[in-house]
Amino acid sequence: MPNRGPLGLLLLGAAGAVAARVALRTAKRVAPRSALERTNFRGRPVSLAGGPALAAAASTAAAFGATSPPVAAAALVAGAGAGAVGLYDDIVGARPDQRAAKGFAGHLSALRSGRVTSGLVKIVGVGAAATAAAALLAADRRDTARRPVTRAADVLLGAGVIAGTANLVNLLDLRPGRAAKAGLLIAAPLLAGPTAGTAAGTSSAVLGLLRDDLDEQVMLGDCGANALGALLGLAVAQRTGPAGRAAVLAVLAGLTVASERVSFTQVIARTPGLRELDALGRRTP
Repeated sequence: MPNRGPLGLLLLGAAGAVAARVALRTAKRVAPRSALERTNFRGRPVSLAGGPALAAAASTAAAFGATSPPVAAAALVAGAGAGAVGLYDDIVGARPDQRAAKGFAGHLSALRSGRVTSGLVKIVGVGAAATAAAALLAADRRDTARRPVTRAADVLLGAGVIAGTANLVNLLDLRPGRAAKAGLLIAAPLLAGPTAGTAAGTSSAVLGLLRDDLDEQVMLGDCGANALGALLGLAVAQRTGPAGRAAVLAVLAGLTVASERVSFTQVIARTPGLRELDALGRRTP
């Protein structure tokens, strides 16, 4: 799996977008409509089919664009694993007994009361998928393979970046197209060097579904947002060394803590530039 040139990336991008469209039609046809139908922030009915469609297409395209078999396996584990537990939370988390627990603190509070929430299952599942993907990524780095302590630190930092990015993108999935746009912005600087194929495969699947997301026909949900973030986090982890991963992880941790105290939606609405970018392409009320 050598580095791809511009033509290879273009073909990969086209394949990723087509795969996303096919996966969306398949998800709508196979899954029961009642299981995937939700009401968005404007009270309009939307389908969660965008989530599994994005998870499947982006994971597959990112794997095809990977630079080596271990990185390809890491993309499949990160994207499909995070997407699967996100889909579980999308479906089970909609039940009345699950809705009360919000945020990391809420899930821990429920656990102390003896309840295992779908959100906690998602957190643990995303962490497990991120750790497995980071281990595969570390196996691809031959210089760390013979140093157990260095490799362990490499895996832990990588897992934190992958899981943290999955969580961040999920936190942004509160308005049509917002998580998708954030994903495209994160992917942009990764479209060069060894992460080009992974980033191109992921972003092309996003582009294949972006219009439906903006038009409020589908939403990514936890499934799509977690898969998107995990794949982008994998690319970031692949691109950075220990110091870079630690810096990224610190930023992700800070944003996660901030999300428990402030509304990202309100911050975006009050910030020129971000407000216009957030509304770009979205249907009017």
